[in-house]
Amino acid sequence: MPPTPDAFEDDGIDRVPALKPVHYAEQALLGALLLEPTRLADIEQLTADHFESRTHAALFTGIATLPAPDPADHAKDTTWLNQVLDFARPHAPGLTASYLHALIQFCPRSQHAAAYARMIRADYARRLLRGHAVRLGLTAANPGLPDPAATVLVLADDFSRLLDSLAGEFAPHPGSLPRTPIPSPAVRLADDEELDEERLLLASATASPTDVRQMRWLTADDFVLPLHAALWQSITALVHRGDMLDPVTVLGEAQHRGLLTETLTPRDLMALVSTPAGSPEHWGEQILRRALLAHAQTIATRITTYTDDLANTPHQLITGSRRALADLNTLRSRYRRAAAPTSTLATGPPARAAPLARAAGHPPQTALRTHR
Repeated sequence: MPPTPDAFEDDGIDRVPALKPVHYAEQALLGALLLEPTRLADIEQLTADHFESRTHAALFTGIATLPAPDPADHAKDTTWLNQVLDFARPHAPGLTASYLHALIQFCPRSQHAAAYARMIRADYARRLLRGHAVRLGLTAANPGLPDPAATVLVLADDFSRLLDSLAGEFAPHPGSLPRTPIPSPAVRLADDEELDEERLLLASATASPTDVRQMRWLTADDFVLPLHAALWQSITALVHRGDMLDPVTVLGEAQHRGLLTETLTPRDLMALVSTPAGSPEHWGEQILRRALLAHAQTIATRITTYTDDLANTPHQLITGSRRALADLNTLRSRYRRAAAPTSTLATGPPARAAPLARAAGHPPQTALRTHR
């Protein structure tokens, strides 16, 4: 095979820092089209936007825009090649005639142009999915948005529609799921506001068993602190068994669950669940919202990891991304139940109680900040 045309590129040409297979597919396709412009008719659903290199995109635009030359005339002179060069050069100032000729020499088989185009479309799909995943993750991590949870769910819907659109472009095959190892979820580090919300929920829930009975949408996995998650399980167990609920009965349930330690004494635990403020539904929704955003970041990282693995086919990326978003949709369903109009939040958030987190006898902060 002739040498790669990379050696002929001038410094002004847009290079791909780490040359990937798609770079060579773009070169081969352009070489095929420059040699035989009529091959453009063999290429379906390909536009300049599909190219990773801006220089290659400019060349493709010129090829697709200018009238194809007469094959006999094209075989004898470079008039049409010069026209393509003049068309593309304003968008790629470093482009040279020698690079166009190098592309022609590099193309292995001009009759394989359709295969090169499929490789380009596949890599474009990979980049498109990665861009959506990155945007989802950054949005979920942005505390400055007025309603980040609603924005994240809109982006998730857009992502799902994109996957549906791409699914029709790439044929399925055996081995649908990516083989890429799924990264471990990032450890959630609780700040004081999150800890306070979880404590306020536990205290308010202990005082309002009727409300707790309606809060099946909140699970232990939504909590940042394992101790708080275990206490929520203790409270809900009492409620769903129909047992009496107060700080002392919560203490008894916690004892049976092995939650009492040297740093969490019976007095500490009762203090934790004895100062209610506001509605447990409100605090539960706050906790679930944070869990949804954290999970969206995990999903975004998972999909990004898939797209960074070049071994994954478009079909595997689509299937893996759908599976990841399905996990987010499960949490979305619970969040919608929590945020329904009947929620206490509709009447406005209750006032935050003064530093319940530092109530007398409460266990040290350092003992409570480690996530499961």
